Amino acid sequence: MLSERRLEVLRAIVQDYVGTEEPVGSKALTERHNLHVSPATVRNDMAALEEEGYIAQPHTSAGRVPTDKGYRLFVDKLAGVKPLSPAERRAIQNFLAGAVDLDDVVGRTVRLLAQLTRQVAVVQYPSLSRSTVRHVELLSLAPARVMLVLITDTGRVEQRVIDCPAPFGETSLADLRARLNSRIVGERFPDVPQLVADLPDSFDQEERGTVTTVLSSLLETLAEETEERLMIGGTANLTRFGQDFPLTIRPVLEALEEQVVLLRLLGEAKDSGMTVRIGHENAHEGLTSTSVVSVGYGSGDEAVAKLGVVGPTRMDYPGTMGAVRAVARYVGQILAEN
Repeated sequence: MLSERRLEVLRAIVQDYVGTEEPVGSKALTERHNLHVSPATVRNDMAALEEEGYIAQPHTSAGRVPTDKGYRLFVDKLAGVKPLSPAERRAIQNFLAGAVDLDDVVGRTVRLLAQLTRQVAVVQYPSLSRSTVRHVELLSLAPARVMLVLITDTGRVEQRVIDCPAPFGETSLADLRARLNSRIVGERFPDVPQLVADLPDSFDQEERGTVTTVLSSLLETLAEETEERLMIGGTANLTRFGQDFPLTIRPVLEALEEQVVLLRLLGEAKDSGMTVRIGHENAHEGLTSTSVVSVGYGSGDEAVAKLGVVGPTRMDYPGTMGAVRAVARYVGQILAEN
């Protein structure tokens, strides 16, 4: 266990390095921070921190920089989440409130996160496997052609045109729509197949073929759309951090192009709390010089997806964590209201 004084020295090193981009020396620490000890004591504390792997000397200069282990301790024990100002919160709320549909919500969220944090923003679409049915609409396009519209509780809308085996009248279509909604509205998507399995049996023989075709299309939509989707923005922000990527930024950019990698970085939506992965904690080789801050969002108590940011390990963790948490909260409110 580090002493309180050495924890304060580590906190000061992290804050100065994040703010100045320069390795931090003992003289600078004593001048900038009210540590109440002599420069010699600070040098001793820095030597102890270096020996334990919390800071390192990048070059032959006298300055030190935090290691992944040092950032980890800073995030776990020393960094409070920096709250946003009332003006920032109002700006977030007003910007997101103008969204017209789910795609717009996700797009605005990505742009907002990238602007607030000056990092790469990643937002996962709400997962259908954790969503519930808000409404199913069936619209007649022709005597034997129907459009199915599936609306989720998170505002996701899926459409499909169905060619029926025989003409299907408006009265029959309205009857199917009513029976379908009575069974599955408010239910989770994984439960839908079982809930509609015997629905064709409740229709007349000549209508069962069309009912079965419509249900098959609905279930195919559920199966196909459970694939996770996400949106990414602000990649150009990484160019501001050239010195934070010692060799080249290319492996980071290549990793960010792989959706599977990004989904793994964000983690499972059921783990809705704040997650911070630092440096080598990210399993993908191309991202060992980055940190990922993510949190779940949803329209109720349970998270339906994740959002977060990717940036260099030399990150303003308190500010980034505060922005990510605030944006997730407002996105959840908008989904609940819509």
